[in-house]
Amino acid sequence: MANDLVRPKHLWCRQEVLSRPSPVPRSPGVYGWYFQGLDAIASSACINCGDFWLLYTGISPSAPPRNGRSPSSQSLLHRVRYHYQGNAEGSTLRLTLGCLLANKLGIELRRVGSGKRFTFSTGETRLSEWMGDNARVAWHVCEEPWKLEEELIASLDLPLNLDQNRRHGFHPVLSRIRHEAKAKARELPILPR
Repeated sequence: MANDLVRPKHLWCRQEVLSRPSPVPRSPGVYGWYFQGLDAIASSACINCGDFWLLYTGISPSAPPRNGRSPSSQSLLHRVRYHYQGNAEGSTLRLTLGCLLANKLGIELRRVGSGKRFTFSTGETRLSEWMGDNARVAWHVCEEPWKLEEELIASLDLPLNLDQNRRHGFHPVLSRIRHEAKAKARELPILPR
């Protein structure tokens, strides 16, 4: 298994990832997010590295489409940086974290722009700051990351992954929290970008 992901020698913080040049490779692979300060999640069965717990994995690029379209050209660099500084519309991880931390951070999911996009609007900055303090990342370069991700989700305790992870006890709780946040956002006025 990907030792640099599950037994990392170093966990990378937001400041390191966003530095130029970034240590994150421009290669395909799997990334693992380690957290502290997520008290709502039972993490005792999760892999830990010091005070941080591995709670989520992701990949870049995604598996090639089966419909003949061109595959994604994204790399680990693009995805990891986006998770640290993007928004909930483009990051399932940020959507999940924001929904879990909404009360603590004083943020709420909202529809923005045309009304089809969901973000935490001005709260994205607070979420990024929280991630700077409480999130670390490691990665493993590989040519077909979707295969390794499937193996990791099947064999590890990863409570923040929803896709391919219905067996996890936190799956229905997290699904409900995210569903309720989106339902509430649909009832609120649309915000400008």
